[in-house]
Amino acid sequence: MFLGTHFPKLDDKGRLFLPAKFREELAEGLVITRGQERSLSVWPEREFVQLTEQLKQAPITNKGARDYLRMLFAGASNEVPDKQGRVTIPPMLRDYAGLDRDCVVIGAMNRVEIWNTENWNRYSQEQEQAFADLSEEVLPGIF
Repeated sequence: MFLGTHFPKLDDKGRLFLPAKFREELAEGLVITRGQERSLSVWPEREFVQLTEQLKQAPITNKGARDYLRMLFAGASNEVPDKQGRVTIPPMLRDYAGLDRDCVVIGAMNRVEIWNTENWNRYSQEQEQAFADLSEEVLPGIF
């Protein structure tokens, strides 16, 4: 499980130090994809394989499903962190998320998200009250 908020920096080669808490879980390999709200999603390889199995059930006759699958998989990149815990983020994905030197890396349960710092700050400010107000309606029976 991935938890917390971290503030690593991209180096000049587009590499990001993964938070130490996440490294063991991601050491064997990961998949970086486009995420929602212009973030990147980082999946442990086995989690991405499970997601792929679920997505195979999507009807290819549905245009929305085709569009989503194309964008998800066309932007996906298999990576293996180096011995120092750095992972290279491909230029296309850095551009998609607007990543520059300063980044925010958050734990998002079964995946990690990488955000442009300004985008994360704006998003989290907008969502603070909604989070407090909607937990019961969004997740009925859980809380």
